[in-house]
Amino acid sequence: MIWAVLVAVIAVPIAAAAASPLLAWRSPVYIAAGFAGVIAMAMLLLQPLAAGGLLPGLSAYRARRLHRFVGGALVSAVVIHVAALWVTSPPDVIDVLLFRSPTPFSVWGAIAMWALFAAALVAALRTRLSWRPRIWRRVHTSLALIVVVGSVVHALLIEGTMETVSKVALCALVVGATVKVIVDLKVWSAAARRDMKR
Repeated sequence: MIWAVLVAVIAVPIAAAAASPLLAWRSPVYIAAGFAGVIAMAMLLLQPLAAGGLLPGLSAYRARRLHRFVGGALVSAVVIHVAALWVTSPPDVIDVLLFRSPTPFSVWGAIAMWALFAAALVAALRTRLSWRPRIWRRVHTSLALIVVVGSVVHALLIEGTMETVSKVALCALVVGATVKVIVDLKVWSAAARRDMKR
């Protein structure tokens, strides 16, 4: 049942975006950019659920592997999103990447993107970093939280192909799942703070 609900939560916003009348006036590359963004938002829901072991039927090992796989797919989706937008309008993308864009949703999107890249880099270098596990977890979780907040604000501020109700519902679930997992894992607990001071 939980898997069925999860599939529905992810599929409905994508299907609603596919049915948007705004697609009729967009080029194929621009449409690809938009859908890469929608899919990235859907994957943001899977990430905390896998990290927190909240997906039924998955062992801790499989949940961690899913978390890594979805993380890589999320980075790929964002790269496709930005690259396709670059094809449609390079000057606009340059302004976004350099935080010169006048549109607030672009700024939040850029913040989320750079935080995502940083979180992925920290994850990739985990075995090479000499950080204590709790320190690594706090850094990675902090970056992930920035990704979630930036992505949600970015999505909510855009009036595009995503249908409003399903978009708001997906964003709310992403935030809720992220907060629940952070609380459950006690990333910023007193024990974690004591470990940081040692």
